Amino acid sequence: MRCLKVAFGMENDETLIDAHYGDSEFFAIYEVCEDGSVKLLEKRHNKAKDFEEEDESHGDPRKFKAVVSQLLDVDVLAAFRMGPNFLRIRDKTNKVAFFTRTRDLNLALQRVVENFDDLYSQVQAKKAEKPPIEE
Repeated sequence: MRCLKVAFGMENDETLIDAHYGDSEFFAIYEVCEDGSVKLLEKRHNKAKDFEEEDESHGDPRKFKAVVSQLLDVDVLAAFRMGPNFLRIRDKTNKVAFFTRTRDLNLALQRVVENFDDLYSQVQAKKAEKPPIEE
């Protein structure tokens, strides 16, 4: 069965963060499968949360690497919103970024399930073309 490993940027156990992905309190890592099954695998502390950015406007490339390096085993980065590093995720990693358009975790999971085929196709295409993180 086809499954995806999805990391949600979280504020608390039920709510996605309403800030940059790299500022998440933790990442809720779920396995989402084509049959609609969803399983929480782990809650992973965000080691990059308190990263001191040199650029006040956010989007520090070093913070981007610090976030992505914690999520190398994940296929999809799911967020309510993403900052300037979204383009780096899209362009320089084999990760697929997915905007949930909701901060409610249960609804966000439902949206991943509803978009499973498209997300799975994007993940396969990314894995064929890019290493986990390009320098």
